[in-house]
Amino acid sequence: MSQQEFYLDSNATTEVLPPIAEAVMTALTQEYGNPSSSHITGIRAKARMERTRQLARQVMGADSGKVIFTSGATEGIQTAVISALQAARQAPLPRRPLLLYGATEHKAVPETLKHWARLFDLPAEVRAIPVDERGRLDLEFIAEHVDRALMICTMAVNNETGCYQDLAALERAIRTHNPQVPWMVDCVQALGKLPLALTATTIDYAPFSGHKLYAPKGIGWLYVREQAPFTPVIAGGGQESGWRSGTENGAGIAALQALFEMMLAESGPLADHQQLLAYRQTLVATLKRAFPELVFNQDHDCCVPTTLNFSVPGFSSKELMDLFDAAGIRVSSGSACSSKVTRSFVLDAMGLPAWQSESAIRLSFGPAMTEAELTAVCERIESAVGALATSCLLESDAVEDKFGLKGLIQLKAGSSCCWLYVDPDSDRCVVVDPLASLNERLERLIRCQDLVPVAILDTHGHADHVSSGVALRAALADRIPEQYRAVDELGWPNDCGTRRTLGDGQVMPALDLGSSVLVRAPLPGHTDDSVGLFLSREGRDTLVGSDIDFAFCGDTVLAGTLGRTNFTNSQPSALYHSLVHLSVWLSPDTLICPAHDYHHQFATSLAAECRQGGLLSQVIEGSLSERDFVVRKARLDEALVDEPGTELLCGADTGSCSAEPPVAEISSADLKRWQSEGRVMAVVDIREPHEFALSPGAGMDNVPLSRLVDFVAQNRYRLESDPLVLICRSGSRSQLASRSLRRLGLGNIVHVVGGYALS
Repeated sequence: MSQQEFYLDSNATTEVLPPIAEAVMTALTQEYGNPSSSHITGIRAKARMERTRQLARQVMGADSGKVIFTSGATEGIQTAVISALQAARQAPLPRRPLLLYGATEHKAVPETLKHWARLFDLPAEVRAIPVDERGRLDLEFIAEHVDRALMICTMAVNNETGCYQDLAALERAIRTHNPQVPWMVDCVQALGKLPLALTATTIDYAPFSGHKLYAPKGIGWLYVREQAPFTPVIAGGGQESGWRSGTENGAGIAALQALFEMMLAESGPLADHQQLLAYRQTLVATLKRAFPELVFNQDHDCCVPTTLNFSVPGFSSKELMDLFDAAGIRVSSGSACSSKVTRSFVLDAMGLPAWQSESAIRLSFGPAMTEAELTAVCERIESAVGALATSCLLESDAVEDKFGLKGLIQLKAGSSCCWLYVDPDSDRCVVVDPLASLNERLERLIRCQDLVPVAILDTHGHADHVSSGVALRAALADRIPEQYRAVDELGWPNDCGTRRTLGDGQVMPALDLGSSVLVRAPLPGHTDDSVGLFLSREGRDTLVGSDIDFAFCGDTVLAGTLGRTNFTNSQPSALYHSLVHLSVWLSPDTLICPAHDYHHQFATSLAAECRQGGLLSQVIEGSLSERDFVVRKARLDEALVDEPGTELLCGADTGSCSAEPPVAEISSADLKRWQSEGRVMAVVDIREPHEFALSPGAGMDNVPLSRLVDFVAQNRYRLESDPLVLICRSGSRSQLASRSLRRLGLGNIVHVVGGYALS
């Protein structure tokens, strides 16, 4: 796993450059005096602090006003907001007062405004200023509303897109209509990327943070214009002229001094604007070659050159993050200060399509980037894309050695699941529950692997839209055998050509896929046309439960619940009988592959559901009558609330999945010790094949999450005896997989906490 790392997430934080680190160490070990002390060591520390303050003025273009050292931008924002709101409390309020901030502002700003307005009991509405498709603030909106503003907050450069504001135009819009309103400009991302001349403006407050430009975390400063309202946030010993009490961070201030001297030097390690533009042009060209369909989520004409924000059709931001991480390139899917976010509120505010917001990647570098690093990064990007091509996720005529695709593959879009099964002994395949957002990927996979799609099937009809299977069949019409092209409403071929007998003696239509067979059986309930598709790797004429490897039951049985039955075409009574039939047709451990997976369980089984109790177990046990089932099922469906603009849930959450016991965990050090002790175990890397190819784990098998269900089906008996250790990039996927396998009754599973990231 050892490989050179390339850090391209500088908008989140930066390394501490060696000269700056040396200055910090000197301040910690030699020049460590307290600036408030009157002896020589203290005098030297104070002199360094004041020298740094003067350098900050030169960097900001501020020959007047306060320069207050802080712990960082968040503290600076608090100080600015408290100062402005305290002044507002002491003056008559306008009618319907406002607190204005840019819609793409860092979340620290609106959250701070809301927090202190509430504590100060100010009846002001916190309102976002709209932006255009480039991220530029709406000047007309400002002109219309700023006269009622108690404060207005904007940012110089956006942290996600790199869009910079026209500060002169903003100033005209603000001051023409409200000359006195306190104005804060977040300058964190502007440092070292835009020329600043704060004294020449009427900006009242400008917070900065050192760690965004090669200084350590925990040091920053706040510019406050002369005559701007000011209230100290921290009282105490009166340091910083009483503006910010507390012993000053001497080591952090020494780091800023070294940084400022570097920025003001005529030559040095920091690239100038023209060089940064050239670096961006090279990266743009490389990304476009790598991803021909790539879309940039920004207008480069009004963005700093050190930030690129892009999306690739057909790929989620997590998939791209995992790919770049496996290649040793560290990028971001948005603001690092807003973790666990799946969409970009910045791109949403700009009005970009949802798919761009959901798949956005931010690549950011600093002015210390070198030509050699840039060349190596571009080479690594091209190798990463080559790995994608071997997985058939990108088209490439240059790649001949592709990963084989056999067995069951699960593809997901949000909580919706689509399944692709490829017969292990032939090129025949079937698609179950196709999804429009995955059609292009499915078509690419099938063509790239030279597969023969026998059927593209739905497990039930969709009253509100046409099945995406129609479009996928049209796209693959040249590959579907002629005898299978005429299909019914759910995609089942009219001339399926064969039948199979299930465990209760019922004869059902079937499709031969080579050595495998797919049987269709009616499962009305969720909808009146719901069906089950039972796949067996055995070609026997009669299939008992133990012969069936996978049961595609759509939304009839979901992990932790049953499919809803309150649609106009639902049949609760029929669902009762369908569940009874399933208990006869399937074995307790047959893997049920649902159309929706709301809790990341991948698959379930009758045994797993019965262990949770609930309606299904009572139906199978025979302890619940059909009449009582209908009553209780209606009560369960009452918990479903369909709200416009939200995903339509196909089953009520009973909470049983969230109540699962914690999974067993080990550290990477534990794993190494186990391996050195020669313990009997299987270690499985569950990253996707292209990730594994870029940074393979020594002595490990690769079973990606997309093939986890197939792995369980093929290794059930081995998994019940031998310990299985799961590992991935960060530990998140291995934890999900461990939880799912334990729910399926496989208890001898552990996962490596932190994955390769902490190894």
